[in-house]
Amino acid sequence: MTGRAPRTPADLEARTRQAYDAVAGAYARLLADDLAGAPWDRAVLAAFAEAMPPGPVLDAGCGPGRITAHLAGLGLDARGLDLSPRMVAIARRTHPSLRFVVGSLTDLPEPDAGLAGALAWYSLIHLDRAGRADALADLHRVLAPGGLLLTAFQVGTDHLRRTSAYGHPVRLDVWRLDPADLTDQLRAAGFELVDRWDRPPSRRETTPQTALLARAAPRRAEPAPEGDSRCP
Repeated sequence: MTGRAPRTPADLEARTRQAYDAVAGAYARLLADDLAGAPWDRAVLAAFAEAMPPGPVLDAGCGPGRITAHLAGLGLDARGLDLSPRMVAIARRTHPSLRFVVGSLTDLPEPDAGLAGALAWYSLIHLDRAGRADALADLHRVLAPGGLLLTAFQVGTDHLRRTSAYGHPVRLDVWRLDPADLTDQLRAAGFELVDRWDRPPSRRETTPQTALLARAAPRRAEPAPEGDSRCP
């Protein structure tokens, strides 16, 4: 009997891109005014904006740009990145004054230590545990020491494989995350936990939600090669 071939990171990324390309228009229409009815989300984003040091902020997994635009409205120098070209096209059309690029959370097109902050708002949920570790490591790379990362997610331990979303057939992997486990992954990537917000289930969202705010710790200096004296 032939078993199913293991899913590779490239396969997972391709399915996620295809799924969000398929639902981009419906997603953007449905969630265009979603923040108006989401006081918890607005409060968490406001706390992030208030704590932010000066400098650019990347919305990593920005979708149609609604959160990017909200951050810009809070006074941040915000720009967005998304895996889906169709999502990025909608974001550029809807928010022409902001910058949006197509890219991957695990290979960010940003220079080392070039950002003051980054947002992963329900975007790490489409990566398996190894992929999340890669994404967190790259987010740490692009943040200046002391830069802030805010991530939000549905709480749990389930791995869901959705076959439909927003009225379209898709193949989309979704992970619900354990806050303690993600905190451990943040620390392993070089972050220090700053704050945590929890939201219980409600009629609007039947799954508990958590947001974690973390600070990029200074990078450890590489040890000098043996026998290489730096002393004058």
